[in-house]
Amino acid sequence: MTKEKEKKNKVTIASAFTSIIWPRRKLVFIGLILIVISRLASLILPWKSKALLDDIIPNKDMSALYDLLWLVGFALLIQAVTSFLLTRILSVQAQYLISELRAQVQKKVLSLPISFFDNTKSGALVSRIMSDVEGVRNLIGTGLVQLVGGTITAIVSLVLLIRINALMTLFVFLPVAIFGYVALRAFKYIRPIFRNRGKINAQVKGRLTETLAGVRVIKGFGAEAQENKTFEEGVDMLFQNVKKSLTATAVMTSSSTFLLGLASVGIMGIGGYFMIQGEMTTGEFLFFTLLLGFMIAPIVQMSNIGSQLTEALAGLDRTEELMNMTPEDELGNRDITLDKLHGDIKFDNVSFSYEKGKQVIHNISFEAKAGTTIALVGSSGSGKSTIAGLAATFLNPQSGEVSVDGNDLSRVQLSSYRQNLGVVLQDEFLFEGTIRENILFPRPNASEERLLKAVKAGYVNEFTDRFDDGLDTLIGERGVKLSGGQRQRIAIARAILADPKIIILDEATSNLDTESEALIQKSLSELVKDRTTIVIAHRLSTIKKADQIIVIEDGRIAEQGTHDTLIAQEGRYYDLYTYQAKI
Repeated sequence: MTKEKEKKNKVTIASAFTSIIWPRRKLVFIGLILIVISRLASLILPWKSKALLDDIIPNKDMSALYDLLWLVGFALLIQAVTSFLLTRILSVQAQYLISELRAQVQKKVLSLPISFFDNTKSGALVSRIMSDVEGVRNLIGTGLVQLVGGTITAIVSLVLLIRINALMTLFVFLPVAIFGYVALRAFKYIRPIFRNRGKINAQVKGRLTETLAGVRVIKGFGAEAQENKTFEEGVDMLFQNVKKSLTATAVMTSSSTFLLGLASVGIMGIGGYFMIQGEMTTGEFLFFTLLLGFMIAPIVQMSNIGSQLTEALAGLDRTEELMNMTPEDELGNRDITLDKLHGDIKFDNVSFSYEKGKQVIHNISFEAKAGTTIALVGSSGSGKSTIAGLAATFLNPQSGEVSVDGNDLSRVQLSSYRQNLGVVLQDEFLFEGTIRENILFPRPNASEERLLKAVKAGYVNEFTDRFDDGLDTLIGERGVKLSGGQRQRIAIARAILADPKIIILDEATSNLDTESEALIQKSLSELVKDRTTIVIAHRLSTIKKADQIIVIEDGRIAEQGTHDTLIAQEGRYYDLYTYQAKI
């Protein structure tokens, strides 16, 4: 990412105030009022301490003592109530905002093109969605309010301190000003560290997610030590980052302890001198000392809150990067909405490359009429899945045009097209939950009758009838408790339930044994009826009845025609078919 882009994405206090705080100004204002009341109530104790030592005790005034105790007790009650209300109003609102932002970021992420997910680890995205927005609680929650409230308390205390003794106040103010300068310099140093921490954290979580998902491969190759080393390197990078921020924070804390400690020593000396000279009473000295604590405590607290706000802004920086990305529906001019889809698909001189200068398919042209079946065959890596991806709008051609019913797919609103699309991928994906939930995924409100029809058409009942819980059987993460053939049949039943106009089958029978394949072929014949179908298959025996077979080699069309035509030509398809027949 360029420096210019980073600068554009950098979130400032001003932009955070405009977008996050200002829309919730009423709640923040209530929080400010509550914290002002709380801080004013907290000043009662030092104020009345002076009266206790200078007036009440010397005069032995018991009535005044009782009045003082009632007043201080009431002030403490006010502090407790305002503290509860602050948490109830602002902290709860902050958590609500976090959940709202997470939903917005997740919605944005799902709107991004497939190429983004191909280049980003899923674990890293989980970290960015769940963790980066958490710092918002320090903007809307008690963090920012405490910062403002602390400032108000410090200013009020400073005014009172000057009124008691201006010379002593000036002596204190100098080390406090030096500490403030040190803190500001430290915050500028810390923010990039926090920003980088989010990236490292996302990388480490991403790798950990992959490790847990691929645990069978890891154990199968005895690669535990290798994965442990990779993870250890990641967490060490995280540790080094945290160490830097802790060092900077320690500098602030140590400097505050030293400088404010010097101020306290000075106050003891100057205050002692004034009391010996009779220019200051014991009560005034105690009042000054307590007020000094009320001025200094918020300043020290501000360093901690400042670190929290810095971390919050760094997290929002990363969130802003995601939110500024262009959704796939806004890439290009997608101004065509498909009200009704017929199903004619046409590739016109289409070329595509994943990397610049390395074309995967070259000048592909063919037409799939509505209701017909087109089969793509060829060796691995020839470009079949890329063609399927272009037809599914997962990819966009670099040149040429893919059209549906005469409409350029690069200009069609994706939602209007994909609601008529059904996909069964080579690496079928099932969600954790029950078989029923997975089949209902594209149409969650489908009737039981329609569900059972899809189950029967996909021959899912052939194995669910043997399960104690039937369709309500839990299948584990990614369907790990099922065989490959069973997962494939559920994926096909899911596509049947969706009732799409266009079907893309990418190696739909690749994980099936001979018996299961025979069952699936029956269900597929029902699935593809009256639908435009693009089939990718290595088992050529499964696509003999296709209306058109296209042989892809090195990203180009080598042959095309019906099964009988291509067999008669004795070309590349003939070689592939006869080779498989011998096997």
